[in-house]
Amino acid sequence: MKRILLFTILFGFSFYGFSQDIKYGVRGGLNISNLDFDTNTIVSNKHRNSVYIGFFASIGLSKTISLMPEIQFSAEGAKDEPLHLDYIQAPIFFRFKVSQKIHIGVGPQVGIKVHKEDDGIKNFAYSGVGGVEYRISHVLFADARYTYGFSNVFDDDLLVEAKNSNIQIGIGYRF
Repeated sequence: MKRILLFTILFGFSFYGFSQDIKYGVRGGLNISNLDFDTNTIVSNKHRNSVYIGFFASIGLSKTISLMPEIQFSAEGAKDEPLHLDYIQAPIFFRFKVSQKIHIGVGPQVGIKVHKEDDGIKNFAYSGVGGVEYRISHVLFADARYTYGFSNVFDDDLLVEAKNSNIQIGIGYRF
């Protein structure tokens, strides 16, 4: 019982220490996405313009490095309706401070498909994200990100392979 109490107290102090530099916020904007097919296909593959919106926490690890876990809705895929891929995504963004106004970041992302079922498209997507952020004020920022899928978006039995690529341009607000 004493060990549990001691562990709880130590855990509470460490949580208190990390909680001093946690900021929360929202971000949203425009998606420009497309599917990158590995083979020639007869499908019309035009880019899809859509939106994204999400929530984040910025956890300061040092004066120049922070960790930004997020949860966001992102409408991606290609222009044709059968190729619309709407995801709930969870990127984990490692952000590096270049100057007072400019931050760059990179990280992995996992997404779960929403809205459609049994359409020949996998329910999970794995991607890599890279981006840049410009701080307009203490609470307002503009950012641009590029996401490239690591996994095939189509089910394996379809014998078609494509990866999702996406550009996000938007603004955000820190509370």
